[in-house]
Amino acid sequence: MVENAEELLKRPLYVFGLPQELLVTLHLKDPVLGTQGPSPTDETPQPSLRALGKDVERLGEETKLSTTCQLCGTSFPNVQEQRQHVKSDWHNYNLKQKIHGSHLVSENEFEKLVDELDESISGSGSESSSESEADGEGARESSLSALLRKQAQLGHPDPQEVFMPKKLQRDSDNSPLVWFSSPLLPTNTSLGIYRALFTNSEQEQPDTIEALREKQLRPVPAKPPPAESSSGVSLPSTMTSPQIFLCMIGGGHFAGMIVSLAPKFGRQTKETEQRQALVIAHKTFHRYTTRRKQGGAQSANDSAKGAAHSAGSSLRRYNEVALEQEIRALLAEWKDLIGASQLIFVRATGSSNRGILFGPYENQVLRRNDVRNRTFPFSTRRATQAELMRAFVEITRVKVSKIDEAAVATAAAAKSETDRAASQAKVPVVQAKAKPSKEEEVAILHTMQLQALIRRSKAPALLSYLVTNSLSPNFVFFPPSTQANHHAPTPLHLASFSNNPAVVLALLTKAGADPSVVNREGKPSFDLARERGTRDMFRVARSELGEGKWNWNAAHVPSPLSKAEANKREEDERAEAGKAELERRKAEEDRLSNEVRVIDNSPKRPGRGLGAVEKTAEERREEDGRGMTPQMRMMVERERRARAAEARLGRR
Repeated sequence: MVENAEELLKRPLYVFGLPQELLVTLHLKDPVLGTQGPSPTDETPQPSLRALGKDVERLGEETKLSTTCQLCGTSFPNVQEQRQHVKSDWHNYNLKQKIHGSHLVSENEFEKLVDELDESISGSGSESSSESEADGEGARESSLSALLRKQAQLGHPDPQEVFMPKKLQRDSDNSPLVWFSSPLLPTNTSLGIYRALFTNSEQEQPDTIEALREKQLRPVPAKPPPAESSSGVSLPSTMTSPQIFLCMIGGGHFAGMIVSLAPKFGRQTKETEQRQALVIAHKTFHRYTTRRKQGGAQSANDSAKGAAHSAGSSLRRYNEVALEQEIRALLAEWKDLIGASQLIFVRATGSSNRGILFGPYENQVLRRNDVRNRTFPFSTRRATQAELMRAFVEITRVKVSKIDEAAVATAAAAKSETDRAASQAKVPVVQAKAKPSKEEEVAILHTMQLQALIRRSKAPALLSYLVTNSLSPNFVFFPPSTQANHHAPTPLHLASFSNNPAVVLALLTKAGADPSVVNREGKPSFDLARERGTRDMFRVARSELGEGKWNWNAAHVPSPLSKAEANKREEDERAEAGKAELERRKAEEDRLSNEVRVIDNSPKRPGRGLGAVEKTAEERREEDGRGMTPQMRMMVERERRARAAEARLGRR
């Protein structure tokens, strides 16, 4: 069994070309227990795989063929596409829904939410051009923020109750994948096929396996025999095989493709015969219709704010009309091929884009009520031919998942027991956080005022505020649980940490702050000082207040230092820094003078002899700068300007 399983899973499985030995043994798998369904004698109904949520996904071990997003419940063929999904609107919206404790939505439900905004979201393509970044990020940010702002104005409604159709509400437990199993595979291995590949009538049939077997197609040979019509004209072989139509539109990009479900033979290798997708027709369009750096189509902006009169807005309006004409002309050209397609997969975000495809307009090809219409059951990027091919491969490839069913059943049983116990105990609803009392509000106000004065180094205003409000100099900031107040809980701690020497000295000598008070980390305010000037103010305060005022050793304050000594140390440091700067400038001047002297001693050029015309200062500077590097010219010019400034200061 293991060898057969390894051989079957060695290559990706194609939904319309499954191996015969696997096809005859497939059977529908229960979402949780892997059987045809729960036993009639079971008293407790088993939850579905989607109801288990994170518990099931954490127990499942995905194979290399599939990577899943646990938040949105969707899978990806590789890590790069999963990373693109994390940046999408859908994922970010679900993340905010989870933070607020609201229901998560599927991609189709999210598109219905965005459709109400009458905006156009350009695809988040992986191209690194400035146009891609402008089209993608601007639209994504504006649409997501607009959606959240709209829901906030509506009082945070439940998106599933407001925007989800009744059919989706009834089938909310249905995942986008139908899972199968086979005796040829290990018991923990399941095969998933997208539900969208089955027609509505096939989904209503109780025997999904039979519908899957009828979908199997033989590959198209490399040189197929010509099929003749009634008139004797040779028809392409693709006319006799099933096909599907895929298209994407958004942000001024359109891509359409008609693909045959029967693959064609590719290059033959020693082991297997390669099969490739057979594209019947494909076309892409791109027009500049999206407002860069702002997002949204020009028509949507005109509807919201009025018509703009810039050259860019006129160009975008023209391109919107041209793009609509090109797309509808293409659909009319492909009318017979689209009519012969089994399924139609469309991604059109925004009412304007849907209007381009579905009208209504004269001689329209696509209809809103067509039972073949489908949306892509996964996130997609910018509308390109490569993205359409990736979507086709993703739709028609069988997903392989490995889940420990015993652990899943245990998790399901534990979850049901927990739910039953919670319902019996009637756990009360957690009350909202209590409103702060008047004393707490006053403490918060004092904290904000004191911290603002300290950070702005307003020592006199700080002392006046403490006296006016009768506050202790060792006032503890509120609330003490925050990270900032945990590290610097008192005014002296914050002044020391902010390196405000004047505020530190005023708090110690005039306000009477205690330097031995420690924060929750056991550190006094002196240990938070990061500059010597601030630390010197503690020593000056020890000198002025005396040894008996506070426990200076417990406050970690070194030996006392007079104010005159502190000022002298500061002046010495300033003088030493000034001397070092003068030496540096003198060395730089000498180096530049030597470089200029070397240039002046170079061979004289013609035009400098007797009778030559006197050159202007600008011409002399240009001549002196010849042969220099750009860095050398900048240094020489900077030095000239410095000398000129010194000369002007000396004349005053």
